[in-house]
Amino acid sequence: MKTKAFSVALMATTLLTGAAFAADSKSTAHPELWPAAKSQGLVDPQTEAFVDSLLAKLTLEEKVGQMIQGDFASIKPEDLKTYPLGSLLVGGSSPPIDAPDRSPIGPWVKSIEAYRAGAAARQGGTHIPLMFGIDSVHGNNNIVGATLFPHNSALGAMRDPELIRKIGAATAQETLASGFEWAFGPTLTVPRDDRWGRAYEGYSEDPEIVRQYAREMILGLQGAVSEGGLVQRGHVAASAKHFLGDGGTHEGKDQGDTQVSEQELIRLHAQGYVPAINAGTLTVMASFSSWNGEKMHGNKSLLTDVLKGKMGFDGFVVGDWNGHGQVDGCTTKNCPQAANAGLDMYMAPDSWKELFQNTVAQAKSGEIPMARIDDAVRRILRVKAKMGLFQDARPLENKEAVVGSPEHRAIARQAVRESLVLLKNNGVLPVKASANILVAGSGADDIGQQSGGWTLSWQGTGNTRADFPNAQSIYEGLKEAVAASGGTAVLSVDGSFQKKPDVAIVVFGETPYAEGVGDIKTLEYQAGNKANLALLKKLKAAGVPVVSVFLSGRPLWVNPEINASDAFVAAWLPGSEGGGVADVLVGDKAGKPRNDFRGKLSFSWPKTAGQFTLNRGDKNYDPQFAYGYGLSYARPGKVGALSEKPGFKIDTDNVSNYFVGGKTPSPFAFALTPTTSVKIRPVDAGNVQEAGREITFAGDAAGTAAIKADKAFDLTFQTNADIDLLIDYRLDAKPTAPVTLSIGEGKLDITPMLDASPLGEWKSLKVSLKCFQAAGTDVKAVTTPFELSTAGRLVVSLQSAKLTTDPAGATCPAKAQ
Repeated sequence: MKTKAFSVALMATTLLTGAAFAADSKSTAHPELWPAAKSQGLVDPQTEAFVDSLLAKLTLEEKVGQMIQGDFASIKPEDLKTYPLGSLLVGGSSPPIDAPDRSPIGPWVKSIEAYRAGAAARQGGTHIPLMFGIDSVHGNNNIVGATLFPHNSALGAMRDPELIRKIGAATAQETLASGFEWAFGPTLTVPRDDRWGRAYEGYSEDPEIVRQYAREMILGLQGAVSEGGLVQRGHVAASAKHFLGDGGTHEGKDQGDTQVSEQELIRLHAQGYVPAINAGTLTVMASFSSWNGEKMHGNKSLLTDVLKGKMGFDGFVVGDWNGHGQVDGCTTKNCPQAANAGLDMYMAPDSWKELFQNTVAQAKSGEIPMARIDDAVRRILRVKAKMGLFQDARPLENKEAVVGSPEHRAIARQAVRESLVLLKNNGVLPVKASANILVAGSGADDIGQQSGGWTLSWQGTGNTRADFPNAQSIYEGLKEAVAASGGTAVLSVDGSFQKKPDVAIVVFGETPYAEGVGDIKTLEYQAGNKANLALLKKLKAAGVPVVSVFLSGRPLWVNPEINASDAFVAAWLPGSEGGGVADVLVGDKAGKPRNDFRGKLSFSWPKTAGQFTLNRGDKNYDPQFAYGYGLSYARPGKVGALSEKPGFKIDTDNVSNYFVGGKTPSPFAFALTPTTSVKIRPVDAGNVQEAGREITFAGDAAGTAAIKADKAFDLTFQTNADIDLLIDYRLDAKPTAPVTLSIGEGKLDITPMLDASPLGEWKSLKVSLKCFQAAGTDVKAVTTPFELSTAGRLVVSLQSAKLTTDPAGATCPAKAQ
């Protein structure tokens, strides 16, 4: 559908609302006020008769098992001989069996085969096929070699529902190829505060685009549900998420509280679910967040009365990662309240075993009525039947040619072209293909940065070029575009050059993040450290025209960077096909466009760093670039000098970087005890002068070298999220006595690791925060996130001490005695 036709369709779309609104009643919904919908193709006599026959055979334990989903990292195939679970998932950084978390399809398929075999080996009873789920949120993004589509904030800028369906279909095929039959998407959130770290998972700040995209993505992923046999026809189950109101979380805090009236909840946050349900979405995922103080996993009025009642949803409701444990009175291992509220399947990654046992007991006692158990299991069996899971055929499973196929990459590249938004162009674009181009910036040749979070790991960190065999960086795409026309593209990340280029294309922006970690306090880009601005100004001072390609999951305040650029392109998080950027930026030999810009802002761009909730239709709406803005070669526009006053300043809370780049960022500082026995001095590290610190313990008295904050801070979220303490160190003299590494009272013995470390070589030590917690750390009140102690002699140099979201190589040393 062309942009003009799409705009007309949007204007013609009536707002999906119910009858007149009643007065706000905090966290209890009134179904009569909500829009009506009805699942299409899920319920038919043949399927229901089949489900009836199964329900009559299942034991209570088998029924409860269907309601439990565990994670690969916390369950072994042999566990399924005893526990008849209904589903398994792969979390953002969970690995396949006996293989790295960054693996191609082979180890994933082998793992799934092993789990199937384990379940089949259970003695007696009725065997129900497992359902395997994965976060395929921008392609099958956990799998090495997969096509990575632009994140949703980019796709919203396309205004192209037809392409959305193609993306869904390609994602389904690549998901099936790795053995998974269930994609945890699409995300139908409507982000209203750009500080939220999940803003890029939303298509738009406005529900109009979400309404249009929801149906198309569901149909792309699932096809026509009424025909059944989804996996045999190259489709997967979708999961519309997160129900409901996650994008309205107060102050942009992840898993927070959406404090709006029922009217606003319907008008803004429910709009995507009506077309998703009407299109036949097989599952809906409950949100971590709350509505006016009540957690969604426990809100019966919304999960049962509205979703399954007025909105006619006949599939099943799945929880989010241990989200049931946040319901009042619940733990991750014990939560009848969630089932009674309407949750059909608990996502219990590491709590599945105890939760299973407790839920069986609660069903026996009647705390969870059998009617509720039977309803949940009926819904799950209905979905499995429609998916074709009771059939053995898996025609796409283990088909390597499907993953990263040329056809899928072409779809992704088209999405990149269509999603680019031109904010400014003072005549420098398009670049002639015959030009000599300097390509600079940290994102120029970094596929991990251009792909963002949820890329091979949960937070999208820890990736290397080798992890992306079927991908092209933005630099590689530019180089390819000019090579055939006599031009050159030279990579120089720091912008240095020997021969003056005709133009510089500078690629920079946010580094990867996902939920929680991505929450920010200000929209100012690089507040307090304008390194990228300095690069732009350096090139401008040398007389080089500058084109900025800005990578971000959300709009940020970048007025100084726009002023320092001759052209400025919002490229969002384009994914694996960096060549799509060159398709638009680079013209032919004469400089005529090969492709025009067509992207339009689906999120308003801020005029100040404090415009957190800047949304179309707001009172006093005053953006720098309004919703729907986007220049093109055919429709140019002049952008003058912008104000460089951020209009907002805040001291951001640093709880994750303790020693980096030769400094202890505020509020941290080194503390040595006693100073007569423990000394510290600067040393070179990472090829940077004095970027490290050499710490010497004389051995004549017990000593500590610590990094301390000026006040206590909370690491509860980071601990629950399996984040690690990462220390880059060099052993310069072996320890002569035991050495402990501590966070607060949690003390771990790292002597064996130091004894095994070679002298004079930089090494990394990664320890889970949960390991410190188990050893005694109070993660709610941390003041000393790093402390090294010994009574003997030791010389060790430190390059960095910080938290990391990449779990690869993490260890848990023994508790110090």
